[in-house]
Amino acid sequence: MRPIFLYSAILFISLCTFSSCKKNASGTEPTSPSFELWVTNPDKSALFQRQTVNTASESTDNVPVITVDENTTYQTMDGYGCALTGGSAMLLHQMGTTQRAAILNELFSTDGIGISYLRISIGASDLSDHVFSYDDLQAGQTDTAMDHFSLDVEQTDLIPVLKEILAVNPDIKILGSPWSAPTWMKTNNSSIGGSLKTLYYAAYAKYFVKYIQGMKAEGIRIDAITIQNEPLYGGNNPSMVMQASEQAAFIKNNLGPAFAAAGIDTKIIIYDHNADRTDYPISILNDPDAKKYIDGSAFHLYGGSINNLAAVHNAHPDKNLYFTEQWVGSYESFSDVLSFHVGSLIIGGAWNWCKNEIEWNLASSPSLGPHTDGGCTQCLGALTIDGNSVTRNPAYYSMAHAAKFVRPGSVRIGSTVPSNLNNVAFATPSGKTVLIVLNSNTLPTVFKVRSGTTDMVMYLNAGAVGTVVW
Repeated sequence: MRPIFLYSAILFISLCTFSSCKKNASGTEPTSPSFELWVTNPDKSALFQRQTVNTASESTDNVPVITVDENTTYQTMDGYGCALTGGSAMLLHQMGTTQRAAILNELFSTDGIGISYLRISIGASDLSDHVFSYDDLQAGQTDTAMDHFSLDVEQTDLIPVLKEILAVNPDIKILGSPWSAPTWMKTNNSSIGGSLKTLYYAAYAKYFVKYIQGMKAEGIRIDAITIQNEPLYGGNNPSMVMQASEQAAFIKNNLGPAFAAAGIDTKIIIYDHNADRTDYPISILNDPDAKKYIDGSAFHLYGGSINNLAAVHNAHPDKNLYFTEQWVGSYESFSDVLSFHVGSLIIGGAWNWCKNEIEWNLASSPSLGPHTDGGCTQCLGALTIDGNSVTRNPAYYSMAHAAKFVRPGSVRIGSTVPSNLNNVAFATPSGKTVLIVLNSNTLPTVFKVRSGTTDMVMYLNAGAVGTVVW
C-alpha cells in the first residue's frame, strides 16, 4: 500500500520536482541547492527535457531515500558515446555542410548532448558499405612489411568526419576495433570467420602500428584499441575468431613489444565480447608477460549479466573495464530500450567498474543501412539520417542522460539503492554532483535524494529516467 499523501504530492509536484525538505532552527525552509533536472518518460511525453521545479509542501517522511556519499569513490570515467561506423560516417558526410555542422555540434558539444567517446572500426565493420582492410591484396600475395598499407579508403568519409568532430571536441577519446585481419593473414582466406595465422602475428602487429601512426598523421589520436571485435564469433561479415590463448600470445610476443619499440602509448584492451565469458579476459590477465602490456578488458552484453564484470575487476583490480557495444534492434520499443540501456548499461556498467559506455551505432539510414552483405540488418542508430533530415532514436536519449553531465574525469561515488530505484552517482571535475535514476516501479514514485544534510524530493513517472545535477 502506498500512503495517501504520496498521491497528493504527485498532484502538487507535477511532472518532476526537487525541493529542500529539512527545516532550520526557526522552522522555515532553508535555501534549496542550485540544481538541474532532466527527464525522459517511456511514453515520450518528455524526451531528455529539463523540468520546471516547484516546492512540495506535503509530508514526505516515509518515501524511499537515495543517499549520495561523496566521500566514497570508485573508478574515474572516460566518457560516453557511440560507434562511428563506416556507414554512420558516410551518412553524416553526405549531409549538407550546414546541416552536418549543426548535428555534429548537437552531438559532440556540451551545448548539445556532449558525446565524449567514440568507437571506430579498424578496417570495415559489418556496418560499413563494403568489406575492406588497409592491406588488401590479390590472391596468393602477402605483405609482411606492410609496404601496401594505406588508409586511403577512409579519406572518403571517416577521416573527414572525424576531423570535423575533433574541431567540436578536440579531447574526444577514440577507440579502434578490428572486425578482421586482412584475409591473406587468415587460416581461411575469407573475411568471414577463420583465425589469424601464427605466421603473420608479427605482420599484424605492424598493421596496428601503421594504423595508429597513420591516423596520428591525420591529426587523429587513437586513445585505445581492442585486439578483435567479438573474438568468439566468426559468423559476421567481416569477423575473425581469436581464442584467449592466441590473444595472449599475440600481445606478449608481438603487439606489446611492437608498440613499445614504436613509442606508442595507445592503450591495449582485450576481449571485446559478451559478459558470459569473463574467463577469457581473466585468463589473459593471469599471464604476467601479457598483462604488463594491457590496460583493461572490454565487454558487450548480448550474453551474460552486467554484474559478471565485477569478477574481472576483483581478479585484477589494477586493470580497467570498458563497455564497448550494445545495439538497439529496430523492433524494440522505446520504453524497453530506455529501461535496459540506462538500467543495465549506464547504471549497471558504472556499478561494475566500467569507465565508459558506447552505443552501437551512431547513425543508420531509414532502411537500416549501410551494412555489408551479411552484416546487421536490424541495427537502429542513435540517429536516423535521411539526406539532411535527422530523427533522434532511443539510444540518443539514453546516452544523453549520462554524456552531457558525466564529463571525462568524473568519479563514480557512493549511493544507496532503494527498491526499484536503480541509480548511480558521480562527482564531476567541475565540482558538480550527478545522479542518474531509473524508476522501475509500475507507478509514479516520489522519493528523496539525500546529499550531506540536504534532502531533495523527486518525482518520476513509472519507467522514467531522471538526471539531476547539483
